[in-house]
Amino acid sequence: MSFSGAYICDASLLYLDMSVSRTLLEEIRKDEGLRRELAEELVPEVLRHKGMRRLMLMAISKEMATKDDLERLREATKDDIEELREAVKGDVERLREATREDVERIREELEEFRKAVKGDIEELRESLKEDMERLREELKSYVDARMSDLNLSLSARINDLYGVVKASLVAIVVTLASTILVPLVLRLLLP
Repeated sequence: MSFSGAYICDASLLYLDMSVSRTLLEEIRKDEGLRRELAEELVPEVLRHKGMRRLMLMAISKEMATKDDLERLREATKDDIEELREAVKGDVERLREATREDVERIREELEEFRKAVKGDIEELRESLKEDMERLREELKSYVDARMSDLNLSLSARINDLYGVVKASLVAIVVTLASTILVPLVLRLLLP
């Protein structure tokens, strides 16, 4: 076999090995059970070799947190908490100030409202007083007019009654006089 034939043969075997490797890798990725079995087979083999154990421990230790890492995390957390405390303190102070301002504004508005209501009440009181005085005058005028009409009507009735009483008294006197005088005149005239 020539050099170029051997090279082609090695290249196709290499391609075939790469194709089989890719297929195997895809199968391992798809099948969780297969991955677990492969790991169970490989881990004991890896742990038998001191160099491999050292490489694994170094790789694992890079992922583990050290005391320094924990201290840095503690300091960072402490700093974050302090920053948060200061931010919250500032927010609380701003809220207090805003609340004070709101309370003061509400007090001022209430005072203005109270003054306006007091003014309205005074105006209403004055208006009511004027209306009551006007009503009192109108009522007095009405009562006076009615009393005047009643007095006129009563005077007319009294005058009518006086005329009837006067006529009755005249009739009574005439009747009495005629009752007393007629027998006397008759006695005098008729002996």
